[in-house]
Amino acid sequence: MTGVQYPSDKESILKNSAQQNIRPALKSKIEIVDCQGKKLWVFQQDWVPTVHQLSDGRYLYRIGESNVPFPAEQIEAIKAAKRQATFEMRIIPTATMNDLDERLIYEIIERLGIKGSMENFLSRYRLIEWENGNPRLPLAALLLFGKDPIRWHPRCGIDFVRYEGTERRYGREINIIKRARIEVPLIKIIDEAFQTIKPHVKERQVLHDLFFQERLEYPTFAWQEAIINAVAHRDYSLTGTSVEIWMFDDRIEVRSPGLPPAPVTIERLRKRERVHASRNPLMVRLFTDLGYMRETGEGIPRMFEEMERNGLHPPDISIEADSIFQVSLRNQPIYNEKDLEWLERYHHLKLKPEQKRALIFGHSHGDSLTSRQYQNICGVDIYQASRDLKDLVKKGVLALPQKGGRVYMILEEPVPLLQNEKKILQTLFPIFNVFKQKDFLTNTDIRKAMKVSRVQASRIARELVDLGFLVKDGRGRGTRYLRPKAKNESSSK
Repeated sequence: MTGVQYPSDKESILKNSAQQNIRPALKSKIEIVDCQGKKLWVFQQDWVPTVHQLSDGRYLYRIGESNVPFPAEQIEAIKAAKRQATFEMRIIPTATMNDLDERLIYEIIERLGIKGSMENFLSRYRLIEWENGNPRLPLAALLLFGKDPIRWHPRCGIDFVRYEGTERRYGREINIIKRARIEVPLIKIIDEAFQTIKPHVKERQVLHDLFFQERLEYPTFAWQEAIINAVAHRDYSLTGTSVEIWMFDDRIEVRSPGLPPAPVTIERLRKRERVHASRNPLMVRLFTDLGYMRETGEGIPRMFEEMERNGLHPPDISIEADSIFQVSLRNQPIYNEKDLEWLERYHHLKLKPEQKRALIFGHSHGDSLTSRQYQNICGVDIYQASRDLKDLVKKGVLALPQKGGRVYMILEEPVPLLQNEKKILQTLFPIFNVFKQKDFLTNTDIRKAMKVSRVQASRIARELVDLGFLVKDGRGRGTRYLRPKAKNESSSK
């Protein structure tokens, strides 16, 4: 941390930016603290149901660590979702502090390592408001910590049903093996659900290195993340339906009342985009601090990765009965045991699920693969297919026997990357002679050394940066390429 070291006029501009550069103005709380002799500013901004716009006309949406421009035509959907999000903040006028489980609250305070009273904790998480010195409780506080949460929401629990077979039957043929209704405060309901369902997740035998190994029929992260999302993101304004978990012999279905809040859509989730929105920001903040979830939109994409890493079908995400968000996990392997055994040769290369799927297809079709086949198998465009195939070439998995050819051949054994690097070094040796005259390279230097066009020089530079032989510095026409520092080289050199 460098600390704040600006002239007073610059400090004034920064302090007032939330009021002057954002419409409507944000009322952020700024605290100045001392940390190791450095002055730091701490900004705190409470969640608000308002959509804000920058003074230059842009709307931005936070995804992970990036601020992404958001289309103006979708702003109304965001506003509607934020209005809906205020349901958990609705003050319950008849509720009192006696309706909260004080012992449970102090358990969470201790778990979070927070010092202070119960009232300070609730204030910190916006789970209490004060009016003329009297506490007023929002619905979120009563659902999270209420002694009797069902009193405030008749269907805020989880219904778990284990069925025999692969479909629901009724009447005389009813096939329910186990039914459990979990009705505890929401701060405990996730752990309770895990303990209830875990005994029903069976182990399956998988052939690995000529020995059978036990592996769970569903990856733990996948089914638990589906439950966490169902509780945290459900629409609590729908009081007639619970979160439902249906387990069949071949799949588990997690059903959550309500449609995804904008800008989250089924299509974007199926594409594994890291998109995130909180319908219940008060609950989500507490669940996040307790480690149940992360507010970066990575839960659904990781569910896909975990299922495919275990050789299973990707999650099926759908809307049922117009208002039920459903995640279905299937336990049948997408690859057979022979395919999984063959894929083991690439386990150290950290291949994407799409690359694994395409390789198995190519292995069963003469150990060859084309870009068109990759696009069809993985559902990607030509540009993504090109990037993924080039990555497989760099990792020594694929090779193009003919220059300019279209058919990639799968090598019998992956060629170590080091051999490819040596070949590139020998081919591009003239480039590194430039470092004898100066400390950096430009696009022009590469063009002259290799006698190639500007576009080809840019491609060569990118490949060397990817392989770690060069370090990119700057952007556009001012881009330079530097030598990477050696491990024993001081930072001052």
